[in-house]
Amino acid sequence: MSKDREAGKTERGRMAVLELTVNNHPGVMSHICGLFSRRAYNLEKILCLPDEAGRLSRMWLQVDEQEKLEQVVKQLQKLEDVRKVSAYPGGDALFTGIKRLLAV
Repeated sequence: MSKDREAGKTERGRMAVLELTVNNHPGVMSHICGLFSRRAYNLEKILCLPDEAGRLSRMWLQVDEQEKLEQVVKQLQKLEDVRKVSAYPGGDALFTGIKRLLAV
């Protein structure tokens, strides 16, 4: 793996991580992925875990930082089941750590 990819860059650009708090029920992931798909914006990596009560989930989405990112965040905030959206430019550490944990 190249040093750029390890540093959170791809051939297209720098990576960002979006952290979402969403209602936990069937169809939420589909709505979120559909939003990205309709805008031709690729999700590089996805992690989703429910909270202890099971009513909410936290999602982490790794995306390429492009000019469209700000618009996608605004559209995510409009979705009924999305409670909170936070963006972390260059935030690849979460996915890098999980990759190391799962390495066989």
